[in-house]
Amino acid sequence: MWGLNAKKSEFSTNNEAKAPAVCLDNIAKTYPGKVGVHALQGVSVSFASGTFTAIMGPSGSGKSTLLHCAAGLDQPSSGQVKYGDIDISRLREPKLTKVRRERVGFVFQSFNLIESLNVWQNVLLPGRLAGRRADKKWAREVLERVGLKGKENARPGELSGGQQQRVALARALAAKPEVLFADEPTGALDLRTGIEVLRLIRDAVDKLGQTVIMVTHDASAAAWADQVLFLADGELIGMMQSPTAQQISERMMELNTR
Repeated sequence: MWGLNAKKSEFSTNNEAKAPAVCLDNIAKTYPGKVGVHALQGVSVSFASGTFTAIMGPSGSGKSTLLHCAAGLDQPSSGQVKYGDIDISRLREPKLTKVRRERVGFVFQSFNLIESLNVWQNVLLPGRLAGRRADKKWAREVLERVGLKGKENARPGELSGGQQQRVALARALAAKPEVLFADEPTGALDLRTGIEVLRLIRDAVDKLGQTVIMVTHDASAAAWADQVLFLADGELIGMMQSPTAQQISERMMELNTR
């Protein structure tokens, strides 16, 4: 299985019942310089709606670049990124910003909360930036689901790291995104808090039908996903369905020693 070439093979998290939320077709990304860095090389993959996908690989394998291209935070050098029939890789600002605000949510290792705003204001901020009328009933439900009921007036500095990450997750979900992108969302958290955040993400998929694409270096975190994609040297070289943390660790050891 490890001999698969992403430029010749396509990976899909689809099944017959679920349409793709995001499709990447032959994505390449080269960073300029005296010697160009080929961060991604002909990656093709589709992500089914209502599924949780983890992306793993050695340092420098292209994980974050893939996530950023899929999320519209970075432009691929070639290839297409589609949300339904919209090719976001061809969009320019401000149309790309509009698509991100309307269809995409983000959760990062750094919480990126606005310190001068309280929890409630932080959660409603993406909708206001997008010019949408806030669904305050849904926002309150999301805050309750992530265990922050009663913390609406607290400032980020008054919360623990785990609570701040929950605010970041609530902020993303409150905007009702089609796809939630997470880049090392538990990297700055202790083990217990990290598990709580992963359980919330898993519940968002199972109970809310959310589509989640997560980059992580942690095999235990990746085991919460429905499937794990593995990258090496900018290519997708393998996929596992419903793997255990041990199975993921063994694959990563093989990648790190090849």
